[in-house]
Amino acid sequence: MTRAHSPSTPLIAITGATGAVGSRVARRLSGTARLRLFSRDAERAAAAARALPSTTAATAVESAALDFADEDGAASALAGADVVLMVSAAETDHRLADHATFLRAAAAAGVGHVVYTSFLAAAPDAVFTLARDHFATEQLLAASGLPHTILRDNFYQDVFPFFAGEDGLLRGPAGVGRVSAVARDDVAAVAAVVLAETAVERAAGRDAAHAGRTYDLTGPEAFSLDEAAAVISEVTGSSVRYLAETVDEARASRASYGAPDWQLDAWVSTYTAIASGDLSPVSDDVPRLLGRPAQPLRRTLELLHEAG
Repeated sequence: MTRAHSPSTPLIAITGATGAVGSRVARRLSGTARLRLFSRDAERAAAAARALPSTTAATAVESAALDFADEDGAASALAGADVVLMVSAAETDHRLADHATFLRAAAAAGVGHVVYTSFLAAAPDAVFTLARDHFATEQLLAASGLPHTILRDNFYQDVFPFFAGEDGLLRGPAGVGRVSAVARDDVAAVAAVVLAETAVERAAGRDAAHAGRTYDLTGPEAFSLDEAAAVISEVTGSSVRYLAETVDEARASRASYGAPDWQLDAWVSTYTAIASGDLSPVSDDVPRLLGRPAQPLRRTLELLHEAG
């Protein structure tokens, strides 16, 4: 672990710091707070830390390897962290067990506050099967006694272009359902605000305003997959259209990938969750926390296209 810090300055730790959300949060907080960046690979974490500006002890950047499944190692890596962004682990059939191990480690390390990236409409019987693990993790957090904040993200706008196959078809059993997908940039911006404000409040000995809160992070509007395909086509210049499938057709069209049943269920339920209407509500939490409107799908896709 690389460390250089002022002990009087709160330490914000970020798991998944080399991932799409964690890296964005790190960039937003860089130069404003003391950070510790985590990745499963120590060198990748160190490279991410070196890429961020750090000019004073109060805004130094540390790095360390962290494996959610290694309780003792995670407890050691988390030692001294005041606020931790717990980006949910990779989608596996043992993710919930890894989350439980990580939370035990956080409690053992004396972490002051956990901010967890959950999923919109998380519930024990959620249509989107992976949201069930998120709900169970929320329950583990509540039982842990750790002060915490839950960010319930909807699907990311950024991934919709990648739902389309090489044939230009965005296929799935979503029917005419709508989804209030959110930009990763907005999720990262909210996480950075919650982390920074909580760190300041803890340093001042005040109760954290975000403690015990659950925020629903959505875009500014709900759209159908027909509408998403049209926007993707307009922004990218490629022809993309939505093809509605039945559940049986969806499973059959994905069977050739050889994925395990739990993963196939997750892929198909991505679309059935949209069809159910569970993912269509639009929340005002993003604009309320950021003081600006949530980013619409078109703008997210424009930025992706511009970036190449």
